[in-house]
Amino acid sequence: MTDLRVAVISDVHGNAFALDAVLADLHACAPDLIVNLGDQVEGSANPAHARARQAALGATEVRGNNEEKLWLGGRRDDAARTLGVWLDTQLPPEERARLAALPLTATVAHGEVFACHGTPDTPWDSLLWAWQRAGEGGFYRARDPRELRALIEPLGARVVVCGHTHRPGSTRLGDTLLVNAGAVSDQVDGDPRARWTLLDRRAGHWTADFRAVPYDIEGAVAWSTAHSPFGTLEAHLLRTGTFDARQNLP
Repeated sequence: MTDLRVAVISDVHGNAFALDAVLADLHACAPDLIVNLGDQVEGSANPAHARARQAALGATEVRGNNEEKLWLGGRRDDAARTLGVWLDTQLPPEERARLAALPLTATVAHGEVFACHGTPDTPWDSLLWAWQRAGEGGFYRARDPRELRALIEPLGARVVVCGHTHRPGSTRLGDTLLVNAGAVSDQVDGDPRARWTLLDRRAGHWTADFRAVPYDIEGAVAWSTAHSPFGTLEAHLLRTGTFDARQNLP
């Protein structure tokens, strides 16, 4: 079995500045394949450039929950609809349609790697962790391993990789490596650096290298402030590396 490197990006959220830094680091690692787990453009730090750079990667792509917001009637609240009106001025309709039509899941590496945004069944749920509501907020708790086994065993994959939670991490269940790739933009742990993950198969064994990349946060904030009505929100979100400025989950 030959060695293989698979680069995984997720949750770019229209942040071209974070994406440019990630792609420089990614290309330096010379991966054999690239996988994009979705939520590509829903943000305000030059989403048109972020869209174009992702489209040029030739990556295997799956849709995130924010791609489903591009469906007719897919936006669930006023904040999402407001952002959607602005995004319509930034992205051509044919590209919005392409993103909305991305598949829910994909496999690469001859079926060894299974990719999804949230879970194999929906991009709106999370695989490794489940959201536990508490008072006005909440926290992620580890999903029951019996639930995990029921979700992943039918897939027959050596690696299952997902995004959505903006929280990088991994665990093993039986012979399967479960990986959350983290987020290129919009961090939740207080570290604002951009994230991506390199999956490595050596001598038939898979590992995950979680990468954190500094980028021009102030440039992203300045672009959003100059070109969108969301500069204040973007500034807090990107500078703090937390979701305190958002009322909804990713």
